[in-house]
Amino acid sequence: MLEKAVAKEVKGESRARFDELIEGRNLEEGLSRLRRIAALVEGDQEVDGLTKDGAKALDKEICAAVVKHLALEKADPHPMRRFAAWASRTDYHDPLEIFTVNYDLLIETALEEIGALWFDGFIGSLQAPFRVDLVESLGKDPQVPPSFVRLWKLHGSLNWTWRENPAAIVRLGVPVTEGETAAIYPADTKYEESRRVPFVVLMDRFRRALYQPESLLIVSGYAFGDAHLDELIFDAALRCPRSEFVVFCHADIPETLSAKAEVTPALSVLGKDEAILGTERAPWKEPSEAPAGVWEDNEFKLGDFTFLAAFLARASGQVEDDEDDE
Repeated sequence: MLEKAVAKEVKGESRARFDELIEGRNLEEGLSRLRRIAALVEGDQEVDGLTKDGAKALDKEICAAVVKHLALEKADPHPMRRFAAWASRTDYHDPLEIFTVNYDLLIETALEEIGALWFDGFIGSLQAPFRVDLVESLGKDPQVPPSFVRLWKLHGSLNWTWRENPAAIVRLGVPVTEGETAAIYPADTKYEESRRVPFVVLMDRFRRALYQPESLLIVSGYAFGDAHLDELIFDAALRCPRSEFVVFCHADIPETLSAKAEVTPALSVLGKDEAILGTERAPWKEPSEAPAGVWEDNEFKLGDFTFLAAFLARASGQVEDDEDDE
């Protein structure tokens, strides 16, 4: 887990503060509390043993550990390249929109490598500011061409940071460097408006996309651990019966998800050993024939993003040149 990896990088007195911070919380909730402390306390006042300066220093230390752990050289780029090849060449009635809660730069890097056109709400290269007007225009008369893949990072990114003059979140060309704080999930309502805008606007974009009539949502790599996102998906699946909501689970189906899928016909869940389709839950039966990479070792494999990305690329005819060499 990311929390454990970050804990190994945080040393000394900071480690004790970090352990207290994430007790009973995930990393994002811990960061939100840490930034709330920095925003509210003054002078030598302390909350959870942290002053304003102490909270800011710990925030930077945690972000540096996250950046280090999620470095691109530690990741296998092939699955995301296959996914990007499929995403960039899809030809649907409406543009493809990718929503992710990951902070890493794998998707952007893959899209860049294959020369895809994409838009993430920021305009520019060196220090790109977030453009609320362009994101909110994506409706009946969009200002962004339909050929552009829409990439929405709901919880921030390793290359987002804050700038004070003027106050704004900007996207850098590279991950934040030591001494800077990555803009990762500052969700508290007490944050100044300039720091909340991208997250509020992107979450609204996700809500509007979910309610687009007769649309398809594919979920992969998400464990349904964010109550706010969960409720958005579940509510849309209930209220939009002519849309399809398909969830691929890498491990066991979470109870929160299964409880909703068993009463929501539009919500389909596919796990490695069982599935919930049309509210009916049952184990898989080994098929007599199955496309490559769909059923192996007596398991349904598309819950693994590596297999799903390869399947999408093959199904659309977009297969990497090096795939046969692996």
